[in-house]
Amino acid sequence: MLKPNSVQFDQFVADLWKDAQAKGISRGTFVRAFDGVTPDPRVIATTKRQPEYNKPAGAYVNSIASPLNAKNGLRKEAEWRPTLDAIEKKFQVERWVILAIWGMETSYGALKDKWDGIRSLATLAFAKYRDPYFRNELLVALKIIQDGHIAREKFVSSWAGAMGQTQFMPTNFVDYAIDFTGDGKRDIWTNVPDVLASTANYFAKAAGGWKWGVPWGFEVIVPRGFDLMKSHATFAEWTRLGVRRADGKAFPATGDGILFFPTGLPGPAFIVTANFDVIKDYNDSDVYALAIGHLSDLMQGGGPFKTPWPAQATQLPRDDRIALQKKLAALGYDQTRFSAHIDFKMRNFVRAEQKKHGLVPDGHPNAALMDKMSVKRQP
Repeated sequence: MLKPNSVQFDQFVADLWKDAQAKGISRGTFVRAFDGVTPDPRVIATTKRQPEYNKPAGAYVNSIASPLNAKNGLRKEAEWRPTLDAIEKKFQVERWVILAIWGMETSYGALKDKWDGIRSLATLAFAKYRDPYFRNELLVALKIIQDGHIAREKFVSSWAGAMGQTQFMPTNFVDYAIDFTGDGKRDIWTNVPDVLASTANYFAKAAGGWKWGVPWGFEVIVPRGFDLMKSHATFAEWTRLGVRRADGKAFPATGDGILFFPTGLPGPAFIVTANFDVIKDYNDSDVYALAIGHLSDLMQGGGPFKTPWPAQATQLPRDDRIALQKKLAALGYDQTRFSAHIDFKMRNFVRAEQKKHGLVPDGHPNAALMDKMSVKRQP
């Protein structure tokens, strides 16, 4: 018997059963999964304080891309070198970005998930948070349990239902997890070769696929008087325009990149490549992708970023970002995402509006732009 909670939650579970049954979930699996489950108020509270969005960008990046994390990553690289050699050969994804994801997500496997995965996903689905995403993830999680990949009592996750040492969502597990050791199991929880290979497989296939030998990006110095409306060019063009790498090295001989100010001006500037978007496919946050890229560079002997970060958080609250996205769409821009995540297409729309209203067109949405555009901000 399902433990009763509220009439609304009971109705949610009853409605979910219809969808679960249609996807081949047995009644036994369903009842065992929801036995004693009630909404978890801590989960909803956590949605409002995600560090990628609420912490100052520099503090967030530096907490992940730290000398200690880089040192630990190098230690893990030495420990798993033959496995990483084989993974690079098979998937054509450099080991450093895989190690950075592993270090970021669970401190190279040292941090263990503590949340009841079904309860977390059910809470988010019940609350219609990013609906229907979490409802679909919940249904896939039930299938993972039914198929015997992990027992219900061991199905622990992050607050948002991410699983294993590199934090796959249930659909990621189905799409990308692989059995690299040949033991018949796709074990992203305890089998390190499966963990690393599954993550490489994700990068090889997601968002157009990882490009071997292409850096994620670079910190750059933009010359005084530069036309900030210019956002996309080849490396050769960036060089001609006077943009230079902050580390003093030359740009690659071929390729292109996007000029990007993650906290606006003044603040660090970057030129990022298609591989940056692959990292964002893993976690759709600019500062997350910067932290992963920077940590991977530190493990290869790179140095710290040169330009100081703003001391304060510069990201608009989630509801404000959505309101701005809706306003851009209403003004006729090809703005089709209303999830609060900011992509480079939207940053170009922001540049256009900033220029129109006499603001610095750095592509970083802020309160001043919302006020100029008469977008109501959330209290």
